[in-house]
Order: sequence, then C-alpha cells, then structure tokens
Amino acid sequence: MKVIHKTKHLSSFRIIISGFALMIITGSILLMLPVSSRPEGGTPFFDALFTATSAVCVTGLVIHDTAAYWSEFGQLIIMLLIQAGGMGIVTTAVSLAIMSGRKINLMQRRTLQEAISARHIGGIVRLTVFIIKTTIIVEFIGAAVMSPVFIKNFGILKGIWYSLFHSVSAFCNAGFDLMGAKEPFSSLTAFAENPLINITVMLLIITGGIGFLTWEDIRINKFRIKKYSMQSKMILTVTAILIIVPAIYFYFGEYTDMPQEKRVLVSLFQSVTPRTAGFNTVDLSEMRSDSKAVMTVLMLIGGSPGSTAGGMKTTTAAVLICCAVSVFRRHESAGCFGRRIPADAIYRAATILVMYLALFFGGGLIISRLEALPIGECLFETASAIGTVGLSLGITTSLGTVSRIILILLMFFGRVGGLTLIFAALSNKTKINSQLPQEQVTVG
Repeated sequence: MKVIHKTKHLSSFRIIISGFALMIITGSILLMLPVSSRPEGGTPFFDALFTATSAVCVTGLVIHDTAAYWSEFGQLIIMLLIQAGGMGIVTTAVSLAIMSGRKINLMQRRTLQEAISARHIGGIVRLTVFIIKTTIIVEFIGAAVMSPVFIKNFGILKGIWYSLFHSVSAFCNAGFDLMGAKEPFSSLTAFAENPLINITVMLLIITGGIGFLTWEDIRINKFRIKKYSMQSKMILTVTAILIIVPAIYFYFGEYTDMPQEKRVLVSLFQSVTPRTAGFNTVDLSEMRSDSKAVMTVLMLIGGSPGSTAGGMKTTTAAVLICCAVSVFRRHESAGCFGRRIPADAIYRAATILVMYLALFFGGGLIISRLEALPIGECLFETASAIGTVGLSLGITTSLGTVSRIILILLMFFGRVGGLTLIFAALSNKTKINSQLPQEQVTVG
C-alpha cells in the first residue's frame, strides 16, 4: 500500500524523468543482446547505454556506425527508441492508452501537459491524437519521397527500410543514419548534390523542430497570421532567421569553391541540421573555426517547445532578446508582437541559459583535460550532446568511459530539460510566500 501511495503522489516532472530513464535502460538491455549487433558476443553495457541514450534523447552521437555495427534487429530497436524519444515517452505511453480505449485521468493529463509543453490542460487528449496523426503522416510522406533514391542505390527491400529509418530519424531530429553501408560514419555526404534527399530531410527536420503546438496553431488559423499566438509567431520568426542568416554566412564564407547548385544545398543543409538534427553532407572537421562556432551556437539554441528537438529552445532565445531590447529602450517590461512577456518566462529563460552554458563549458573543459584534446573540439561535442544534435568532429569514438558518461548525462539533460530535473528534485519543497527585503544592485 505504501508503494501505491507514493506512486500516486509522484510529480509530473518525476514521471517524465522516470519514463525517459526506463526507456533508456530497456533499450540498453535490448541492444546488448547478441541478435542486436553484427559482431559475436553482444555489445558491452556502456556502448549499449550510450547508443540507447543517444536514440531516446534523439541526439545521434554514436560510438559504432549504425549500419556497420548493428544488425537489422538492432537498427529496428534504435528506430523505435528514436520514435518514442521524439514524440516523448509520456506522449507515447498515453498514445498507446488512447488506442487501447483506456480513459486518461487528470494526473495523466497534467503529466502530458508538462511533457509536450502545452499551455492548457483542456483539449490535451485531442492534441495528443493530433500529434500521433501528424507524426505518422509526415514520416510516411518523407519515406515515400526518398524511397526512389534509396531503392535505386540499395535495392527494393533495403531501400524501403532506409527510407523509413531516415524519415523517422529526420522528423524526430535524431541524426542517426544507415549510410555506413557505403562508408562508416559518412552520414549523408554521398548525397550532398541530391536535391530530393537534401530538401526532404531538411523539411522533415524543420517540421519536427517547429513543434506540434505551432502546427496546431497553423492548422486552426491557417494563413490568418494575426491570430497566431505570440509563441507561434516567436517560433516561426526565430526559426526563419536561424535558417536564413547562417545559410547566407556559409554560402559566402565557407563553400565558395563548390559548384553553384551544390553550394546552395550544402549551405542550407548545414544551417538546418545544427537545429538538433545531426546529419551532415560535408566533412565538418574541414570547416573553418568561425563556421564551427556558428554551428555551436545553433546547436545550443536547438528547436522549439513541444517539438521533437532539444536544446535551449527558440523561445528561450527570443525571450532573452526581447528582454535585452526592452532594457535598451528603457521599457519597464519586455514585449513581442504587441504582447507583454510574463516575468516568470524571463526568469526561466535566464535560468535555462545559465544552466546550459555552465554544463556546456564545464563538460567541454573536463573532456578536454581528460582526453588531452583541443578545447574547441570538445566544446563542439558537448554542445552537440546538450543540444541533442549529434554532430561531431570525429572524436566521439575515441573518448574514454568517463567522457562518454559526461556526454550521456548531457544528452539526458538536453532532452528532458534542466527545469524538469530541478522541479522534480524540488517538487516536495514547501513554497515560501514571504519575500526578503529589497536592495538595489548595479549591473552592466
């Protein structure tokens, strides 16, 4: 009875964390089975744990090439982990309950609200159904569009499987690929000049990264942009800026020696993929240091709330920028699109920024010291992990156990969310309504 009593009083945040952790452990056990890998003897626990964490947290960092090391069964397990992690563990569980005809109680609805960052608990089941339908339709369309290219390159059965795997991986912003069948750890470099693959993967990444809440807003209000919520307007504006501006930067500053068509595709793709997707169509280690710095910033920002992507989120960046603008203009409150931004949103955005930067720099410094690697490469790796991106400069496979554990923790933090972890830890703390005396502090 005591166990049941405690379970009923688990906070939404603890349920979310427990769900992700349970899925990772289950995935690790399945990947350790001899049938999951091509080499005999099965996979060591830490290798399986790293891969399962990367899949569930839709990151894409790998220590074994997915196509060369994992069997078809192992690849299927990875794809299912990506799908569950992309939709959200709680969303996936509730989706199964809905399909089985079970009623969703209030606690489950509240947990679901926290899991998908919904603004209201009302209509949460309807929103979940919308998420399921959208995911299935978009991934099916993506697989169908890419299938002619993959069937031509790999045959009918393998081509269909590759199309489905990469569609799920792209929509869920995971970055796992099966192109190791051509060359290990090559990602999509063999298709750098293929418009169909490039455009389809980019659209899947953007669609998954914008977020289901924004797509529902678009579905309801169509082209009546004025009726969009302030959050949807923020997300669409910041997303457009973070795609167009870096693409122009890469086009004129990085890939000047490429043919025109390839130059456009490569510039756009490298601008889209750091938004927590993890695919690449060029060798990132050959990029200039300033371009790597731009990609690092993009990885830290990540996707949008209620999406398949990780990172600090586009709304966090938007709120902080609006706050800075209000300070420059000496306004008492920050606003955007004719609406005032709540003070607690600003506090949360500032907290998230501090947490991400601290873990990003701290993790990078520790790995650099442990592995005797350049700090720039290590910071790129930690940004990729905490942003749940999956891009790498090629150092992941050579890292030691402690460094891999650091990346595992960063991936988990980046997918679950820093505030979720803090709220879970402090959920039983008594709320204090009294305030300390105020005193002026000079900043800036």
